[in-house]
Amino acid sequence: MSQPLDVLGGITAEQFLSEYWQKKPLLVRNALPEIANLLEPSDVMELALEEDVTARLIKQKDRDPNQWTVKSSPLIKADFQKMPKLWTLLVQAVDHYSFDLAELWKKFPFIPQWRRDDIMVSYAPKGGSVGQHFDFYDVFLLQGYGYRRWQLGQMCDAETEFVAGQPLKLLPEMQVNFDEVLAPGDLLYVPPGLAHYGVAEDDCLTFSFGFRMPNISEMMDRVSDKFSVDEMLRTPLQDLVRKKSTQIGEMTATELDYLKAELWARLQNSSVLDDAILSLMSEPKYPENIPEVDEIGVGDLEDALDQGYQIMLEPASRLLYANQLDEVLFWANGEAICVAEASIPTLQKIANGERVLLDENLYDANILEDLVQLLNESILMLLPAEDA
Repeated sequence: MSQPLDVLGGITAEQFLSEYWQKKPLLVRNALPEIANLLEPSDVMELALEEDVTARLIKQKDRDPNQWTVKSSPLIKADFQKMPKLWTLLVQAVDHYSFDLAELWKKFPFIPQWRRDDIMVSYAPKGGSVGQHFDFYDVFLLQGYGYRRWQLGQMCDAETEFVAGQPLKLLPEMQVNFDEVLAPGDLLYVPPGLAHYGVAEDDCLTFSFGFRMPNISEMMDRVSDKFSVDEMLRTPLQDLVRKKSTQIGEMTATELDYLKAELWARLQNSSVLDDAILSLMSEPKYPENIPEVDEIGVGDLEDALDQGYQIMLEPASRLLYANQLDEVLFWANGEAICVAEASIPTLQKIANGERVLLDENLYDANILEDLVQLLNESILMLLPAEDA
């Protein structure tokens, strides 16, 4: 049994996962005090105007607040002129631009990295919201600045109807059974499908730590792509054993079952399937946020040994590993990567969210060569001692 976690209000990860995860909400007061005032509204406004940032500006008309408009990035200063009374600014992947914010993922070590979506920030003046809605993913809502009132309602699903004629998927009504105001540092966990409605009590910032699952359609697309280029799977199947003739226009149940069985066998026993799923789950959601870097060589890394540098995962990149047939394999940013056996323990630590000190313990030609490759591909990054 693990230790109680402050971020979960003093319960253990096992208790949270068994009682709350994807089942019911959890409110924790002062769960993450370090997020308070980590960013201010002006920081978010400036970030939203950056060229590669994904953002949405949501407005409600003054004469009819039930009429909404949405402007997606790129946003410019003129978009913020002649603003209505009620509006909200949403900025995605803020953790890619703030190391301090990215570090807070470590407060949720009980959810694997591959489930992470991003950290979105919502800025709104008093009264601002994005309406009554629900999401298909798990989210931890952390109040970072100001105050926001949250109401929770009924469970929804794919059959739930939305308000017609609006650019947002808004619920026509919500059966309110939770009504609380969150202060800086407070946390509210909202499971998938639960209707929720957040309204700013004053100028406020709310950070959404989102955890998303893939859908069957995108997994099938990736599997199809991988199988289509595998030469071993392009060879025609052998015909089934035929003992009697049939009508030439009919495909019999036996024939259909045979083809399905052959397909299922390839799906269940092929390493191509594993590669398809892991490449999908290691794919960065915002590849445009991965920075270009000046390439370095092994000699450069050797010169940096014992200078206090640390190596960490680039916040916009993803690095996963899986144990297959007693072999640890890695995937990064949508591709399988080949690394030396000596590099495995170091890369596992980094994939698990640790920062690894660049010192003489890594003075191995194979390790340094792998690290240089991953640094040059912006999968990993060096962190100077003063920023560590």
